[in-house]
Amino acid sequence: MKKMVQTILHSFKIFNAEVLFREDHTEDEFIDVVTANRVYLPCLYVYNKIDQISIEEVNRLAHEPNSVVVSCNMQLNLDYLLERLWDDLCLIRVYTKKPGQPPDFDDCLILRKGVTVEHVCHAIHRTLAPQFKYALVWGTSTKYSPQRVGISHVMSDEDVIQVVKK
Repeated sequence: MKKMVQTILHSFKIFNAEVLFREDHTEDEFIDVVTANRVYLPCLYVYNKIDQISIEEVNRLAHEPNSVVVSCNMQLNLDYLLERLWDDLCLIRVYTKKPGQPPDFDDCLILRKGVTVEHVCHAIHRTLAPQFKYALVWGTSTKYSPQRVGISHVMSDEDVIQVVKK
């Protein structure tokens, strides 16, 4: 390992360096840190056709990290897969409401957690944010419903928004 570190440092024109590892890492991980050009994203492994393998194999696959076992043919575990996708991708639903009408719960905007009212305005239409005056929001992101909020208000899952333009 020491020879490998010296070779890598030499290739980056670093001739005098002391490298201290406090954890076990591979050579590839060390190169990625030194070059700083890699981004590691989380993944979810989905194993299909679990109805064609033994229960022991299904159990082993299901207990591996970041894994979901499903059977599309028999429609097994598809609800759990959908739940994991929503959680792992950090998605929320935001419903819209027109003035004088009830909210449209059949159609929603699917956005990432942490979005603001400005992001919602851009998702509705790109010209809405510059014309924004205020918004009325119903849901868990507010202290009371409806609450008048500004453009930097952070939305929560299943909030209802009514945008008022200038």
